[in-house]
Amino acid sequence: MGKKVEENKLQKKNALFQSSFDLFVNHGFSKTTIADIVKKAGLAKGTFYLYFKDKYDLRDKLITHITGQLFEDAHRELSKPGHHSDFETAVLEVCDYFILRFEKDPRLLGFIAKNLSWGIFRSALDKDVSDKDIPFYRYYMDQMERFSVRCDQPELMLFTIIELISSACYSCILYHQPVSIQEYKPYLHRSISAILKAYTEQDPAGESGKAE
Repeated sequence: MGKKVEENKLQKKNALFQSSFDLFVNHGFSKTTIADIVKKAGLAKGTFYLYFKDKYDLRDKLITHITGQLFEDAHRELSKPGHHSDFETAVLEVCDYFILRFEKDPRLLGFIAKNLSWGIFRSALDKDVSDKDIPFYRYYMDQMERFSVRCDQPELMLFTIIELISSACYSCILYHQPVSIQEYKPYLHRSISAILKAYTEQDPAGESGKAE
C-alpha cells in the first residue's frame, strides 16, 4: 500500500513538472499561472501545494529536476565501456553529451540557460532532496575521487564550467553566434581543459587527474 501511495505521489509531481515545463517554454514563466499548470496536469489546485510553496518554488525545483535528469542520462550513457580514461575526458564527454541534447532540443537549452543560477544549484545541494534530483554533483565528486583529482574549491570549478557551457551553448546553438556550436566546440574543450588545470593540483606522479 505504501509503495503505491509513493508511486502515485511521484506521478502527480512529475505531471506538475511536465505541464509547467511545457507552459513555461511556450508561454513564458510570468504569463503562466498555477491554475494553468494544474489544469494541464489534470490535477486539483490543492495538490500543487502538497509539493510546492508557490510558482517560484516550482520553477527552482523544476530546474534542479531537469538538470538532474540530464546528468543522470549522461552518466548512464557514459558509463558504457570505452569512456573516461581520465577526469578531463570524463568532463569533456559530459560537455559533449549536453551539447548533443541541447542541439536536439533547443527549448530545453533555452529554459535551462535562462533559469539555472548558482543560487538555485547551491540551494539544491543544501536541501534534503532525493539523490535522483542532484546526481550531477554526486557524479562530479565521484569522478574526482575515482581519478584522484585534488581540488580545494570543487564547487567553484564546477560553477565556472557550468557557466561557460551554458553561455556558449545558448549563443552558438540558439543564435549561431559568433559561430555554430560545432565550430566552437574545439575552443570550448580547450577552455574547459584550462579551467581544470587552474583549479586542480598535480598528483605525486606529476600528472593531474589521471587514474592510478
